[in-house]
Amino acid sequence: MKEIGLKSKSHDLKHTGVNTSEKVYWNQTPAELVELALANGEGQLADNGALMCDTGSFTGRSPKDRFIVKDSLTENEVWWGDINIPFDEDKFDLLHQKMLDNLKSKKLYVRDAYAGADKTYRLKLRVINTKAWHNLFCHNMFLRPDIYKLEYFEPNFTIICDPDFKADPKTDGTRQENFAIINFTKRMILVGGTAYAGEMKKGIFSVLNFLLPTEHHVLPMHCSANIGHETLDTAIFFGLSGTGKTTLSADANRGLIGDDEHAWTEKNVFNFEGGCYAKVIDLTRQKEPEIYDAIKFGAIVENTRFIPESRTIDYTNTSVTENTRTAYPIHHILNAVEPSVGGIPKNVFFLTCDAYGVLPPISRLNKGQAMYHFISGYTAKVAGTEAGVTEPQTVFSACFGAPFLPLHPTRYAEMLGEKMEKNDVNVWLVNTGWTGGPYGVGSRMKLQYTRAMITAALTGTLENAGYRKHSIFHFEIPAVCPGVPSKVLSPRETWQNDKGYYDMANKLAEAFNKNFDKYKEFASEETKAASPKKNLNFV
Repeated sequence: MKEIGLKSKSHDLKHTGVNTSEKVYWNQTPAELVELALANGEGQLADNGALMCDTGSFTGRSPKDRFIVKDSLTENEVWWGDINIPFDEDKFDLLHQKMLDNLKSKKLYVRDAYAGADKTYRLKLRVINTKAWHNLFCHNMFLRPDIYKLEYFEPNFTIICDPDFKADPKTDGTRQENFAIINFTKRMILVGGTAYAGEMKKGIFSVLNFLLPTEHHVLPMHCSANIGHETLDTAIFFGLSGTGKTTLSADANRGLIGDDEHAWTEKNVFNFEGGCYAKVIDLTRQKEPEIYDAIKFGAIVENTRFIPESRTIDYTNTSVTENTRTAYPIHHILNAVEPSVGGIPKNVFFLTCDAYGVLPPISRLNKGQAMYHFISGYTAKVAGTEAGVTEPQTVFSACFGAPFLPLHPTRYAEMLGEKMEKNDVNVWLVNTGWTGGPYGVGSRMKLQYTRAMITAALTGTLENAGYRKHSIFHFEIPAVCPGVPSKVLSPRETWQNDKGYYDMANKLAEAFNKNFDKYKEFASEETKAASPKKNLNFV
């Protein structure tokens, strides 16, 4: 094989079992990878310098085709089920060999990288791609070693990604032709049949969600994190899509540690990644200036389209998918912190977009409530998004990242509770959704109010605000907050009638408890005690 670029002298490609008669491009720069991708016909260059690529028939992850090899290491550790689907060891070995055979006649793009800004816990990755733009994606999303370290780089986890390789479900043990399979014992991920680059990123996130708790008792988190420029106080933001996680963590007055994946150790919080993978649907500079300006040369945009007769990206175009995205290195964000490490958090925020208008705009949680709401991972979708849907729909995702949790959610929740108690951390539930009634009746919480409440929490202003307990959810609601009308702080007071509010609140409480039933068996008594209880005065 002809090898181009800076490669490791101590651990070459054959150590991974890979051989090819074509060229192998090692650790290429963004400029080189963009040139290769354009020459291969893998994408087009936009007028802002970004490389625009399509992911083919898969415009998102395929959760039902993500597997974990079941063996002596994982059998009694992994939370098996619809999320973590077992895969046979022998089938993995056969499929792995078929992929290796298929690579023998292909050009390859190889990258050595890190996952984890704290070198004590980081993975040393080797990513083997058949597409140049996928290798650029990995350059952007994972951490980039210093050049001198590449010479003797020895990986301890490998990703092989070949979107053109399709499995045969009849013989290979997969559900369909596409697959993403994690083997913890062989420390390897195989991805085939899909060109959606996020499978590689989230595959490594799942790996760290297994290894960090089981090997180091470190808490992995699906969250964003930032830090005060002067006070150096770290804050963590959990939240599902549409809750405002990216918007609220991207604060010009604070440094961005990372926007998606982190770990909480005994000494710090650190980012897993070296970049950001943000949605760009309806993106404007006015709404998201940091993201908009980060999309430049070296960045990738996925499944977008140009304004006709131009090379200007039309971010409103959903002809391919609504899940249009961009991947860029974190230094494209001006206030990014490098290395991406912060201290022990002082404040943790659970963001929810409650379309029922029930939850307070901000409330303080005790340890049991924090564990309960962490396991719940609640938000709500508004009505009208699907035919026949006439009222809000509840969404629960354990630990705000259920698809990426190899272990039972209560294990992560107990670790959060331990850290909260040990470090005297405040945990806040923040509703960025509706007030004064549900979607269609009330109104969306003003962003200026949400920012004011988060600022008050970060600065300690809410410590002495005076609190009252919610009669159903029992968390504490502050009586006052600078910059926010007192009436707004109490959701019941924003409704036109008490019965209407409590009917809706009781309904939401019932949904919480029904969702929590599947976790009860392994939950602590303290967590179970935090379950909401109906207000029987309005039943």
